[in-house]
Amino acid sequence: MNPRLKFGLVTGVIVGVLGWLAIDGIEANATYYVTVKELHAMENPNAERRLRVGGDVKENSIVRKADSVAFTITQEDTELQVVYVGRDPLPDTFRNGAQALCTGRLRDDQVFEARQIQAKCASKYEATPGEGSAPVYSAEPVESKASR
Repeated sequence: MNPRLKFGLVTGVIVGVLGWLAIDGIEANATYYVTVKELHAMENPNAERRLRVGGDVKENSIVRKADSVAFTITQEDTELQVVYVGRDPLPDTFRNGAQALCTGRLRDDQVFEARQIQAKCASKYEATPGEGSAPVYSAEPVESKASR
């Protein structure tokens, strides 16, 4: 067999295997973002590998247990029961009223089992409207030293 043909075949096989591994890895790590309503409307949400759903943590719904944390998120008047069973500690901003982004899967009992939680408390980082605000521009033109 011609050495160039051998080299071409081996190169083609290697490139093909690397391409297949890349595509398989992307599909395995793909996370699909859905709203709470979309999650409830899905015919078979358990078939998806990983789902991400977000909403506001309902007031007084956080129940901490030894190995999990259960809570409810709301989005557009729709609620979803969530149980966090991940290994990482919950973020400091995870509390009542915070926005939470949960990554995991929907169990057969319609409870979302989250392996990862991201949370932010928007009110903590936003300024109160009207307080301490000043325009960033001046109504009067600034005189340069050259015009004095």
